[in-house]
Amino acid sequence: MKIALAQIDTTVADLAGNSRRILDAAARAKEAGAELVVFPEQSLGGYPALDLWEDRDFLRAQDAAMRDLSRSMPSIPAIVGVLAPNRNNRGKPVHNSAALIEGGRVRALRHKTLLPTYDVFDERRYFAPAEGNTPMRFKGLRLGISICEDAWSAHAPSGLKLYARDPIEEQIRSGVDLLINLSASPFERGKIETRAKILSRYARRARVPLMYVNLVGGNDELVFDGRSLAFDSRGRLCAMAKAFAEDLLIMDTERLAPLATRRSPGIEEVAGALQLGLADYVLKCGFRKVFVGLSGGIDSAVVCALAARALGPQDVTGVFMPSPYTSKESADDARRLAVACGVRFLTIPIDPLYAAYRESLQPVFGKNSSEGVTEQNIQARIRGSLLMALANKEGGIVLATGNKSEFSVGYATLYGDMAGGLSVLADVPKETVYELSRFINKERAVIPQHSIVRAPSAELKIGQKDEDDLPPYPVLDKVLKSYIEEGLGYRSLLQEGHDPKLVSAILDRIDRNEYKRRQAAPSLKISPKAFGVGRRLPIARGVWRR
Repeated sequence: MKIALAQIDTTVADLAGNSRRILDAAARAKEAGAELVVFPEQSLGGYPALDLWEDRDFLRAQDAAMRDLSRSMPSIPAIVGVLAPNRNNRGKPVHNSAALIEGGRVRALRHKTLLPTYDVFDERRYFAPAEGNTPMRFKGLRLGISICEDAWSAHAPSGLKLYARDPIEEQIRSGVDLLINLSASPFERGKIETRAKILSRYARRARVPLMYVNLVGGNDELVFDGRSLAFDSRGRLCAMAKAFAEDLLIMDTERLAPLATRRSPGIEEVAGALQLGLADYVLKCGFRKVFVGLSGGIDSAVVCALAARALGPQDVTGVFMPSPYTSKESADDARRLAVACGVRFLTIPIDPLYAAYRESLQPVFGKNSSEGVTEQNIQARIRGSLLMALANKEGGIVLATGNKSEFSVGYATLYGDMAGGLSVLADVPKETVYELSRFINKERAVIPQHSIVRAPSAELKIGQKDEDDLPPYPVLDKVLKSYIEEGLGYRSLLQEGHDPKLVSAILDRIDRNEYKRRQAAPSLKISPKAFGVGRRLPIARGVWRR
């Protein structure tokens, strides 16, 4: 059978826009001679819709959109990710489902069995699970239809299986001619290799082809990378759709040929995810422009360069806001970066505002009060206010520039450098920021070399360096990765050979600064464990670690 995998970029709750994307892809699939076109999980209503899945008006609107879509579908059968009512009169009112649309109506439905409740997922809050999922009959074939998590039952990195059932294995035992998985699987660096391994195993076990269609695009913190896959009956990878872009992959299940060896993705997939997530967040939220505070340092340089690539330089403004502690080198680097990126460049000195703050606070602080962290934070907050004012005036959004290493230990100022509508690098460790800078400069020099090689500094006091307050970033990033992303505790970190005092200091700073992160802008997720919706910890808590 000639089958089309349509990975599309949907917007949550944009039922009309998502329908147009589905109809357009279906028309192109029909023109290409496909006999069936398959769309990602929740492609009609968008993923994740969160508490909209409990909104009765949204459910009614999606039901009406489903009827309109069915009547408007070109004369090609389609499997679409939708909501479907739960008819059992118990449990949640809807299923996460796949609908076979044929002849102007929904001819068959299959529901998701495994509902994840870890990291960024909380599907048991919203959906009723399938009680069974027999293969779907289509053109004389038995199609094993599964949805995203249904394929991950056997994958247990922790060693403890999350589920007692394996829906695809149950379908295989029932007898199938083709396996199809509809997914909305968020991006993580290196995750494509894990996906391919899991899906290949099922195709090999069933001895039938397997087709996997994944969502693409950014929805809030999550970025969906696309890269839909096709495997032959021996589990060999035969096709991969584009990364971070819409695509229509047409495959003949009778003529699958394995791909030649392919290079594993590197830092370019991180850049692709951040660019797509940034662009979709800005555009889907209805903003026109972005503003970036340029310091001459590496973090703001990388954010500005990514924004210019994602949105076009005409919609990016870099704002340099020197203080009495700002070096000439920082000014030169910020200007060179703006010119190289082609973005608008503004300079707004903060000296007068900083002096006014100091004068206003002097009666309270006292004439002889020495400068400290308070005065440093005032500088950062002045800059945050100026950026927000520019964004408000021009209908734009501020991009916060702090990285994951800083966010982890609270090396960031609330309402200052943390101000903004989106935090682009908050899940990107400092060492990966340097990787990104080298990737951005691969074809031509965009980020000034001095910004890359200079010792990181907030330049909020004379001679300041990040390492005055923090461990060296390579050391810090290693501890953070083990603790935050791999879930290792204090004792395990010591067994890795880390210094006990260093580990205690880092973990204490992470715990103490939860209140800051709770107030941070949404951040784009690229790792197995990012700050935000996937990491839920209390702010007020006692000291328990030994």
